[in-house]
Amino acid sequence: MFVDQIRIHAIAGSGGNGCSSFRREKFVPLGGPDGGDGGDGGSIILRADPQVDTLVNLYYEPIVRAKSGANGMGKQKYGRAAPDKIVPVPVGTLVYRLPDVAPHNPLKFDDGEEMPLRRRKVDPKDLELLVDFNEAGAEFLLCQGGRGGRGNIHFKSSRNRAPRQYTEGTPGEEGWFFLELRMIADAGLVGYPNAGKSTLLGVLSAAHPKVAAYPFTTLHPMVGVMDFPGFRRATVADIPGLIEGAHLDVGLGHDFLRHIVRCRTLLLVVDAAGSEGRDPVEDAKKIREELGLYDPLLARRPWALVANKTDLPGAEENLPRLGQEFPGIPLVAISARQKSNLEELRKFLDAEVGHPG
Repeated sequence: MFVDQIRIHAIAGSGGNGCSSFRREKFVPLGGPDGGDGGDGGSIILRADPQVDTLVNLYYEPIVRAKSGANGMGKQKYGRAAPDKIVPVPVGTLVYRLPDVAPHNPLKFDDGEEMPLRRRKVDPKDLELLVDFNEAGAEFLLCQGGRGGRGNIHFKSSRNRAPRQYTEGTPGEEGWFFLELRMIADAGLVGYPNAGKSTLLGVLSAAHPKVAAYPFTTLHPMVGVMDFPGFRRATVADIPGLIEGAHLDVGLGHDFLRHIVRCRTLLLVVDAAGSEGRDPVEDAKKIREELGLYDPLLARRPWALVANKTDLPGAEENLPRLGQEFPGIPLVAISARQKSNLEELRKFLDAEVGHPG
């Protein structure tokens, strides 16, 4: 299961209560107060883990709870502090704070059953960005654990020899948060369904995307790693196929366009032969238009044309048209199925986004 958006309820641990106790031992008159402090509650910390590539762990644990600290005891025994709750998230995760979601007007399904809070849609206007995990190993304190209370040993004085005062532990922080994954890749493959993006990713890298002769074979983004000479490498992301109206939430591509926002360059893969009954020039124009409507930054991102399926009839006539319609834009003609001219594409990617591994 691939999960790239999730709403969670985080509850840090509460601090333990302080203890009100007095030393009572034989031959020790007036032992005095000896109540220990309570332990601190555990905090909730998010950590960017390069070994994690989805938020599915939080899908099955939407309520993230840290343990509370132990209470203090007599004989000046301090309560044990609770361990912090470390939650691994993928690199590229954005964490937003949600406003208070007290169920004043609970939403309901068609059958009248109340809709769980984690299933409700999120209004982007209500989101407050807290952190962007763009580096592996980065940590963020999501909820601070409560402080332990003080025992009565801290309240003794020359005027108060037998204090019975103590303080209770403070509750841990609590809140609702929205996590969104935006994959970090050097290059992104975008194009219409059945343009050959998944096949291309499979021959360029060690990834094994699903390939079939029907639209929308790719249901979630996939990332492959390309190795170049000189111990250089680059990551390439393949997202589900776009169709006209994707910026209006039509098809599958709109939900996954966020994964190419971080890409340094975009590869527009078109069917040069028009085997699906479409014009590759018009396909490229519409893809560029959809990218700009989704995010103006994507329209200004460096990009290149990858004319795929050049082994099929009709490709030779369309290649000059692509070059004339998009002058100055790099154009690489390949056949992913026949694995032809892939070396030119590799050299282009090495020059554009290759970096030391």
